[in-house]
Amino acid sequence: MELTLLGTGAPAGLPRPGCPCAACATAVGADARAATALLVDGVLLLDLTPGPALAAARAGRTLHGVRQVLLSHPHDGPAPEIPAGLPAPARVPDGRELALLDGHRVRAVALDSPGTGYEVGGPDGERLLYLPPGAGPASLPVGSGGPAGPDRGAGPLRRTATPVPYALVLMDVLGRPDALARLRAAGAVGPTTDVLAVHIDHDVPPGPELHRRLAAAGARTVPDGTTLVVGDYRAVPDLPRRTLVLGGARSGKSAEAERRLAAFPEVLYVATGGAREGDAEWAARVAAHRESRPASWRTAETCDLVPLLTEPDAPPVLIDCLSLWLTDAMDAVGAWDDDRWRSGEARRALAERVDALAAAFRSAGRTVVAVSNEVGSGVVPATASGRRFRDELGRLNAAVAAECEHVLLVVAGTALPLRG
Repeated sequence: MELTLLGTGAPAGLPRPGCPCAACATAVGADARAATALLVDGVLLLDLTPGPALAAARAGRTLHGVRQVLLSHPHDGPAPEIPAGLPAPARVPDGRELALLDGHRVRAVALDSPGTGYEVGGPDGERLLYLPPGAGPASLPVGSGGPAGPDRGAGPLRRTATPVPYALVLMDVLGRPDALARLRAAGAVGPTTDVLAVHIDHDVPPGPELHRRLAAAGARTVPDGTTLVVGDYRAVPDLPRRTLVLGGARSGKSAEAERRLAAFPEVLYVATGGAREGDAEWAARVAAHRESRPASWRTAETCDLVPLLTEPDAPPVLIDCLSLWLTDAMDAVGAWDDDRWRSGEARRALAERVDALAAAFRSAGRTVVAVSNEVGSGVVPATASGRRFRDELGRLNAAVAAECEHVLLVVAGTALPLRG
């Protein structure tokens, strides 16, 4: 199948008309996007973008051969503008199939929000999944690896007992990373699936930041007018195995770390802070933090990180944070005691723990995202113990960063890549 993206933006386009935000102000040239619409093999049009005939002409295509126009957006959305010469737009009922004379078959996928998703199979047997903005599948799509149902024949929508990932998935990756995680968990998105972000809105600045966030989710995007061949091999964005996210208090470092794993299922969230008996404010912070995480994530409260890091073939792990791990390690070796520190006993014991943690990062058998504070850029602490903690945290951050492919510094909610 050949697919041309006549638009890749949100329903209002990017920039949004009249919007004064910074993302819209910088969405110019190749970063400007019309509402998403897909032209499949010149015969099937999924959704309508403003001026579709002109959009097709700019992409070197024509709409003269379109035999079917299908809508995916919510039923109560604005009435689309229907250009002359195109068939009247329709919507396939959830779970029903539509067969086109040229060999394409379309199945409507029920969603967890208003609208309709479409699974399209081409004459060559390749399959793609297209979801409207803000939507995820309500149930496992046909052929995506769930419990096997009756054999539907040899067509592109045949259900099998073995997971069959889509060749291409087009969806709102930035708005619904949890839906992408569910597709991965179901086997509908595999290592070779090309995940393409569409319905791009002004929530993320265009340019490098947009591509960086999508790459962290194992996805990419392309400019309006791009033509793709479904099933052609493309290098899937290289996901780093180890990432360190640094930042000051309330800089957004934890949100950045969580965002890097939001599109993956079964993440283990490791909280190193533990409980603080009698501290209601701390308990409220912990509860709010836990509620903000995806429901599919598990939580472990521990500072015993080495066994977790070296566990082979395990789901991704997010560690928040290394500065609290250091506090626990300094407690354990008596590093707050001036005499033990001056004698070198506590210093050597702490160095051994830091070296063991760095070695665990080096040999990590799973994807790891770790968070740590960057505290050495401000006022010098007034106490010896405060200066000791500042110095040791700087050494810990440097040791862990040396073992990570990606290192980010988050300042005022903005992630600055230091490595990777």
